[in-house]
Amino acid sequence: MNHALESLGRRGVNFVAKTGGIFFMMVKFIASLKDIPFSLRLIVEQIYLVGVRSLPLIITISIFIGAVSVWQAAYQFKFIGAPLRLLGQAVGKAVVIELAPVLSALVFAGRVGAGITAELGTMRVTEQIDALESMGISPIRYLVLPRVVASTLMLPFLVIFANFVAILGGVIVSVAGVAVSSETFLNGFRDSFNLSDFNNGLIKAAVFGFLIGIVGCYEGFNAGGGAQGVGKATTSAVVVASVLILVSNFVFALMLFRI
Repeated sequence: MNHALESLGRRGVNFVAKTGGIFFMMVKFIASLKDIPFSLRLIVEQIYLVGVRSLPLIITISIFIGAVSVWQAAYQFKFIGAPLRLLGQAVGKAVVIELAPVLSALVFAGRVGAGITAELGTMRVTEQIDALESMGISPIRYLVLPRVVASTLMLPFLVIFANFVAILGGVIVSVAGVAVSSETFLNGFRDSFNLSDFNNGLIKAAVFGFLIGIVGCYEGFNAGGGAQGVGKATTSAVVVASVLILVSNFVFALMLFRI
């Protein structure tokens, strides 16, 4: 019993410490925003690395997001007796509001968040970050600012591509597998499309990108213990970022999409 309480207490202390550390990383990042004009080259480089190079993966998963959404929706419609002509409306809403932003963010966390942590964690354990500080170069401006800005800017753009490709995948499956014409599907999508839903999805994506970048940088900066420590930090970054994405998505649902 005492051992269980001790373990629970240790986990609670670690949780509070990590929460506080991520918060202070956010504060340092916000304070460094004034240095954006001096970091444009680094930001553009990170935009390519975290954004452009993530595009093939986002496109691939988005095709199947749309495809499986149509197939599952058609199955449910058959079960409840709803007309299949409403497929475009139902799938369009689900993709734009939830599926494209959230699933793209989770994949982005696995690829970009893990990559940021591994890179910065390696720099930490090899004392490269300490070397930057000894030379009077701010690690926050040089390492954190470009990565967080790029993640925040690029995830909404990736979600735009995800929306388009997911709808395309849905059209293909609706025509080939469900016998709903592309015209019927796209008309339903157009009738249900709401610009505020689209904009809210992009707002969520920007927040998700910010959280992924901040968590990745925090875990990388606090990695220790050689290669094993970097591996643990990378795993922690993906887990923490994924949990924050899902929790913040619920908060956005309460704030932006009122019943």
